[in-house]
Amino acid sequence: MSVTVSFRVPRELKMKMDRLREHINWSEELRRFVENRIREYEQQRAIEELEELIKRLPPSPRGTAHEYVREDRDSD
Repeated sequence: MSVTVSFRVPRELKMKMDRLREHINWSEELRRFVENRIREYEQQRAIEELEELIKRLPPSPRGTAHEYVREDRDSD
């Protein structure tokens, strides 16, 4: 189910939107913008949460990455 959302724009902007109504579906444009903006925000929050989680992890012992690389190369 959908709901109606309204917002204010300057009169001049509304006039420009009206002139382009035949070429641009403003409802679709705005819906897409809001969806993208929400997705961007959620992705940024997820990155921030992961960064916080990584900060709380204990450091790996020295040479761990070297061991993993060597182990991977030797497995072939």
